[in-house]
Amino acid sequence: MKKKKVQRKKSGEITDDNGKRWKYIAFSGAFILIVLLAFAWHYRAGIRYYLSTLGKARGTAHKEAKYDIRNVEIMSSHSDKIFGLDISQYQGDINWIEVNTINDQFPIDFIFVRATMGESKVDDRFDDNWKAVATRANLRGAYHYFRPNENSVKQAKNFIKTVKLESGDLPPVLDIEELPKHQSMDSLKVGLKRWLDEVESHYRVKPILYSGDKYYTDFLQKEFSNYILWIANYNFWVEDLKDHWNFWQFSEKGTVRGIKGNVDLNIFNGTIEELEEITIPFKN
Repeated sequence: MKKKKVQRKKSGEITDDNGKRWKYIAFSGAFILIVLLAFAWHYRAGIRYYLSTLGKARGTAHKEAKYDIRNVEIMSSHSDKIFGLDISQYQGDINWIEVNTINDQFPIDFIFVRATMGESKVDDRFDDNWKAVATRANLRGAYHYFRPNENSVKQAKNFIKTVKLESGDLPPVLDIEELPKHQSMDSLKVGLKRWLDEVESHYRVKPILYSGDKYYTDFLQKEFSNYILWIANYNFWVEDLKDHWNFWQFSEKGTVRGIKGNVDLNIFNGTIEELEEITIPFKN
């Protein structure tokens, strides 16, 4: 059996191969560097804030600080709008004296407080939170967490019994996030409309509708487009409000002095004067 001859590359061919390889590596490295620099420039406000926390934050607080990069960047790019929080018993005991800004930079102009859930549940900290917000220079609002498999009229009455809205308060909010398990989506929509009508009849003001972006687009947009809309969308790559979003809950991992752990952050698509226009009117 004849031995195969080994074809050896000439030195010139080896040099050419090495040159192509290094050109590819250099091009790839330059491309990655450009992408990183573009990312750093785009999120410069958030990165600057994150770097300022290094050495100050410890443990969980430092681990959560990375979420502030997007939060700070979004608020910086929407400085012509106003920002607010929504809170519940999950925020625990809040030190209200310290609750003034988000990330020590952005003033808090409005606060929504969870009041009720389903037919009979009341948020454990609603009374304390509701009274505390009333002592501050913030617009306040209350919301009901809707449970699809419970009676909608009883849920409305639970909210009405619990929440005493006053002139200058924001309209009541219906929060719908869950899909129905024991009824059709059409039946759920009937229940949502009953809650909204019952609450509007009592408070004499049209409620706000809160839902996730996809939930609203897939199921609610056709029948409920005439309500003030509060949308939740935490997608990292979404940086602007859509025209039909009145409120945008853009993060569930906000940092606010006086609140331990995370808190939801929101943007109102307008000015403080425009937000005041939708509050419950003062009686003449």
